Amino acid sequence: MHTIVLATQKGGSGKSTLAIGLALAAKDAGHNVRLIETDPQGTLSNWQSRRGIAEPMVETIYNVGRIEARLEALARGGVTLVIVDTAGGISAVTAAAIKCADLCLIPSRPTITDIEASAATLKAVRAWQKPFAFVMNQTPVRGRRIDEAANALSGDDARAMSDMLARPFISMRNDHQDALASGLGVSEYAPGGKSAEEISQLWRWTEARLHGGALKQQALAETAAAVLMEPSAAQPPAPWGDGHTSWDAGL
Repeated sequence: MHTIVLATQKGGSGKSTLAIGLALAAKDAGHNVRLIETDPQGTLSNWQSRRGIAEPMVETIYNVGRIEARLEALARGGVTLVIVDTAGGISAVTAAAIKCADLCLIPSRPTITDIEASAATLKAVRAWQKPFAFVMNQTPVRGRRIDEAANALSGDDARAMSDMLARPFISMRNDHQDALASGLGVSEYAPGGKSAEEISQLWRWTEARLHGGALKQQALAETAAAVLMEPSAAQPPAPWGDGHTSWDAGL
């Protein structure tokens, strides 16, 4: 069984929507999937209530002492993939989930506040020496803002970027919120749409990363830490010389 944990210091980064999308993509690929919700906000639980069917099942765990034992029980019961949706911030429950993770996904919108918040999340992930990747989420469909944010997270290191940044980036489209409101995943709500295609591709990337193990992960973590801990790393670029405003203007 593999365990994926979605965690970030910043709320509103789209962890729950990504968790749902990945869970359904994995289910379609043949996995026995369980979603675990540690966020008292209850986004996953509310989604399942609107869904009206039990699959994929959502379990709520708010007690730090239950995480590891429950994951062990799920593995014995034949579950092949667990996706843990955490609350914003690094609580004791989130830290316990990260400790048990096979892969940590750190969603980040292309904003300076999300990039700054990534440093605290990465510190917790590194404490347990866990494989990780950033997921660029809710990005503009096109534009330089995406590249600027990706470079800020990866430090302009092309080798690091290829492993540290999950692919593809997930664009901001109404399909995601409309699907959530309907108790569906985006692949069910608009199966032929671009959003569904992106989530399917993200699952394939994630699955390949899970089976790739922790190769080069320590070096990648050190690279990411060096980048994110630099005072300049989380700063947006200066305004562009062609008259455009800076990448975070109007946020």
